Amino acid sequence: MEKSDQFSGRVGLIFAAIGAAIGTGNIWRFPRMVGANGGGTFLIPWLFFLFIWSIPLVIAEFAIGKRTRVGTVGSFRILVGRKFAWMGLWTAWISTAIGFYYAVVAGWCVKYFTLGVSNGLMNVESVDVWNAFLQSPGQVMMFQFIVIGITVLAIWKGAKAIEKANFYMMISLFAMLFLTLALALMMDGKDGTFDGFIFMFSVDMEILAQPETWINGLSQSAWSCSAGMGMAITYAVYMRKDEDTALNAVTMGLANNSISIIAGLAVLSAIFAVSDDPLSVVTGGSSAITFLALPEVFAQAPGGAVGRWVMMSAFFLSLSFAALTSMISTVELCVRNFVDHGIERNRAVAFTASAIFLLGIPSALIWIKLDSEGVAFPEFLEVQDHIWGYGLMFSGLFIAFSIWKYGWTKWRRMVEEGTAEGGMAGFFKHGMSGFRDDYINTGDNDIWVPRAWDFIMYFAFPILFTVLIASYFGDLISGYDPWYAAFDPFDPHGAGIILAFWGFIGFSFVFLNDYVLTRRPVYIGEGPWWRNLHRRSEWEMRESPLFRNVPEGADESIAELPGGEDPLIVEVGEVPPGWEDVYGDVLDAELT
Repeated sequence: MEKSDQFSGRVGLIFAAIGAAIGTGNIWRFPRMVGANGGGTFLIPWLFFLFIWSIPLVIAEFAIGKRTRVGTVGSFRILVGRKFAWMGLWTAWISTAIGFYYAVVAGWCVKYFTLGVSNGLMNVESVDVWNAFLQSPGQVMMFQFIVIGITVLAIWKGAKAIEKANFYMMISLFAMLFLTLALALMMDGKDGTFDGFIFMFSVDMEILAQPETWINGLSQSAWSCSAGMGMAITYAVYMRKDEDTALNAVTMGLANNSISIIAGLAVLSAIFAVSDDPLSVVTGGSSAITFLALPEVFAQAPGGAVGRWVMMSAFFLSLSFAALTSMISTVELCVRNFVDHGIERNRAVAFTASAIFLLGIPSALIWIKLDSEGVAFPEFLEVQDHIWGYGLMFSGLFIAFSIWKYGWTKWRRMVEEGTAEGGMAGFFKHGMSGFRDDYINTGDNDIWVPRAWDFIMYFAFPILFTVLIASYFGDLISGYDPWYAAFDPFDPHGAGIILAFWGFIGFSFVFLNDYVLTRRPVYIGEGPWWRNLHRRSEWEMRESPLFRNVPEGADESIAELPGGEDPLIVEVGEVPPGWEDVYGDVLDAELT
């Protein structure tokens, strides 16, 4: 049987959470968004939505994971009820599905670090290097495998290993980015203008007044903090009892945005220093910036050959670390859900890593095409991102739903007991604050979360969700003539393929809710189970157990929650009733 695990303290949790939030999007997507949306103008809505969307949602995730002490699937089963466990599976699936192709992208980053450190990006045509690599299936898969191998080593031993890996990678990432920034500012100031720096912090009120600027700021904030992905729920499982969910969320959000600003300033300063048309370079696409434009820019770094080598190596090492820490959290999220349902950790890690590698191979190999300028691009990978990227919005909506349902249920119970008045006024007074009062402002918090958080989660969040989804599908549909052609489910770039995959996965998970998540088949026959799959008499449907990771001294009652009185929800190390034949012998052996 597994044993309860926890981080050594706040520093470990913070670095793990920051590592989960900081990814390649902070370093290559953020500069592109800044360049396309008026420089410093973009920072205003981006920072606004950090406090209106990202941090409130991460506070909720930390609070949910800290109380339930299980991953996403178990959290919804406990907090919302058995029939809603599929929402947690959706959250786990979306993050894992993104991991299929993100491992390939992370492999690109590691490959370019090896090229940078070996001077393989000097005095070469960057397009030729990129095309040769992307069109070499063996190389792409090798670096994909290296990324997954490093990830496995980082999470194999649990929370302490995750903590150490993130700590050292994040410290190194900060150091490498600051070094890159220093060299970039030297480049930018060589002519005495610092035009990249000025652009980064200049505000254009006309651009600020455009709705598109605010929508782009919201989308960047929503993705860059990993808000709603279930990462914070997962890491909160290892949180100490006296950890403050609010302060940790604020620290994580500010650290994430700080990295984005450092990376954005470094990239923009360097590009403005050497390019006659810097905005066309920076808005030319994420891959174009990172793997095509930046090597040519960094080849002109100050300090001669040493300066160029340092800047190239430091940047791609920091990019690799950002990708790896995000991969660690992605794999751990999936592993945590397996462990919660009684699967041994080493088996869960091996299975998850193998699945991510195998299911990521198509993104590495299929539909590697050339655009009109002769630059290779992975169309299958881009289609996968097209399908699953916005699925994260629904994960966030499900988390918000769990908060709404908790507040409503608490208020109805209070009305029945005569301790609260009925009607909407009673709900606003007693129900809306229910989750915040019971799970956030618990007395352990260093930051008191105000009532404004309730209004954000109940009203602002669904409005912003609707705006994001409507703008995304509106942009998709507007690109087609006639508009309904966008709903062709076989068009890899339209809205139809997204809805088809979302619908299939959603309906499948609702079906699996009763046959895998809350009940599951148990083999009771003799011989290999796979030989008797067709014999119903050899299988038995049982209520599925759930194992909570409760570190010593961190036990808190979940009895008042919808799933809290389920006798099959036990702490790690306990044997759930009716499962003695599966876990009893293992537990007895450990105890003796």
